[in-house]
Amino acid sequence: MSEKELVQEAKTRETIKAEKKEIRNKEAEPQRWVRVRMLPIWLRILLVFLLLAASLVLGAMFGYGVIGDGNPADVFKKETWQHIIDIVMKK
Repeated sequence: MSEKELVQEAKTRETIKAEKKEIRNKEAEPQRWVRVRMLPIWLRILLVFLLLAASLVLGAMFGYGVIGDGNPADVFKKETWQHIIDIVMKK
């Protein structure tokens, strides 16, 4: 082999080693996953509050109407809540 071919072969060996080292470095780095949220955080918080409010209203209607043998629509009347407060405060 001529001197020119030896120099050329040495360069390719160096480039191959450099490429392998680069591949090893990339494998060693932890991959960062980007999470795509279907619902933004503000919408999640709003949904939680809406679901809490709905469960409160439905629970009060169920408790007053089914368990308490009253009309479930009476839950929304002020007189009903005033009566409950009077019972609790023992007036």
